[in-house]
Amino acid sequence: MYTERTPRVAAARQLTRRSGRERAGRFLAEGAQAVREALAFGTVHELFVTVDAAARYADLVRDAGVPVSTVTDRAAAGLSETVTPQGIVAVCAVVDVPLEAALSGSPKLVAVLAGVSDPGNAGTVTRVADAAGADAVVFAGDTVDPHNGKCVRASTGSLFHLPITRSRDLAATLAACRAAGLSLVAAEGTAEDELGKLDLAAPTAWVFGSEAHGLPDDVRGAVDRMVRVPIYGRAESLNLATAAAVCLYASAGAQH
Repeated sequence: MYTERTPRVAAARQLTRRSGRERAGRFLAEGAQAVREALAFGTVHELFVTVDAAARYADLVRDAGVPVSTVTDRAAAGLSETVTPQGIVAVCAVVDVPLEAALSGSPKLVAVLAGVSDPGNAGTVTRVADAAGADAVVFAGDTVDPHNGKCVRASTGSLFHLPITRSRDLAATLAACRAAGLSLVAAEGTAEDELGKLDLAAPTAWVFGSEAHGLPDDVRGAVDRMVRVPIYGRAESLNLATAAAVCLYASAGAQH
């Protein structure tokens, strides 16, 4: 049984940090649902499980089709970023693809995360984009790593379902979306145009900014339209993931 000092476990533990993920080109998917989706996607190099998890998820472990290593509870905790680890962690190849590949094939709906730093929000938007039938999610500019542990968990497996791409150059990202035939629409709480009054049937790239700081001025100037989700009650605002869900589903409904 492997312990936290076993070299392979120690190497996997480095993947909890962005620098380690970037060096190795790998990341960790934790929990039964994420592991199941990763195995179906075909990116898993190795599976670490505790004795209890191996029994609890016996079918998943038996049919994994990749090397499976039993680890101590302490070793599993070292690979986990949750308070109550499930005891099953997959080492996966990174899933992001080049921007050109993500935008190929005449996309109709794309989510662009522009400077979004909260991994929970980013992962949830990825999940929503998947549910809404989006063609891709773009992590643009100074946005959180899509392979961040919290982001992976919040996506609930959706990270493996649709093209994910990273682009440090936000201006180039928006230009590429426009070149792919997408209208650039940004969600902004202070915009004049209201979501329910717009025709959203055209191919659209929704641009979502940081919940704390909003969209940079250069992005505001680059998009075709700024749109707000109306607030009918007394809430001060919607959080990023909720607003993204409303916007993406508005487009999905119009397009379908």
